[in-house]
Amino acid sequence: MNKDQIKGMAKDIAGKVQEKVGQLVGSKEQQAKGLGKQISGHAEKTYGDAKEVIKDVNKHS
Repeated sequence: MNKDQIKGMAKDIAGKVQEKVGQLVGSKEQQAKGLGKQISGHAEKTYGDAKEVIKDVNKHS
């Protein structure tokens, strides 16, 4: 696991928490920010996943 995967998962979790807090307090703005963090986190994790695949391919070449 690389740093991009870890950072991506952390952003995703933080986004989920922020979205839930927004729901609890009735803040659409916080919900939207939470969803944005989740999207960003997924993208960063996907980038990290791709880096791992490339690294593995290069190992076996």
